[in-house]
Amino acid sequence: MGTARGFGVDIGGSGIKGCPVDIDGGVLAEERMRIPTPHPSTPDAVGDAVAEIAEKFGWSGPVGVTLPSVIKEGTAHSAANIDKSWIGTDAQGLFAERLGKDREDIVVLNDADAAGLAEMRSGAGAGRSGLVVVLTFGTGIGSAMFLDGKLIPNTEFGHIEVEGHDAEKQAAASVKDDLDLSYPEWAPRVSRYIQGLEKFLWPDLFIAGGGVSKKAHKWLPLLDIRTPIVAATLKNDAGIVGAATAAAAGLGH
Repeated sequence: MGTARGFGVDIGGSGIKGCPVDIDGGVLAEERMRIPTPHPSTPDAVGDAVAEIAEKFGWSGPVGVTLPSVIKEGTAHSAANIDKSWIGTDAQGLFAERLGKDREDIVVLNDADAAGLAEMRSGAGAGRSGLVVVLTFGTGIGSAMFLDGKLIPNTEFGHIEVEGHDAEKQAAASVKDDLDLSYPEWAPRVSRYIQGLEKFLWPDLFIAGGGVSKKAHKWLPLLDIRTPIVAATLKNDAGIVGAATAAAAGLGH
């Protein structure tokens, strides 16, 4: 083949998915494997699932893993949509042990940061300079911020307060589903959220990701915000691609 390949695993609130990635093309190299996120989503249970995915593909190189968590030096410091027992867990060490790898062969990063890395390298943010904020709308709201293409890690913009509430409890895609809202009903919630962010930041571009970005044409035009916003192009594969890219590049060490 001759193309650089990496391996990424994306851990979400509802599913854990992973596969080899064509790093140069920024696309999945094989059909991804998905396992429902275990309940409770403890480090042990999630570690087993990640090992199962890596074993299915017989992958032997470095592995990138995303977590819906603030990650510093391989340790999880928050737990947005996974079991609270992750807080304080040495995730890098856990996955290295489960996958039978050296610690330096595992890169663990925040899920939205991983998606953002992929979008900035080979998606909607490719070639964009200035301040770019990637927002992923899913079970919660993840965020990734880039200045001239460089990641500023572990932003938690999904948790800003909007009208007295945690923003993601008002505007996440899961809220749309739980309340059975139409796109025109949900879009004003997203507008209020982004307007709240715009009080603090003056980005040059927002990129909207997560599963709901597949239907971006139904709601992006309805948003009332001052900043240009575009749909993510890698959709739900962005986390896997970003994790694999980070691992192949040795980021996070």
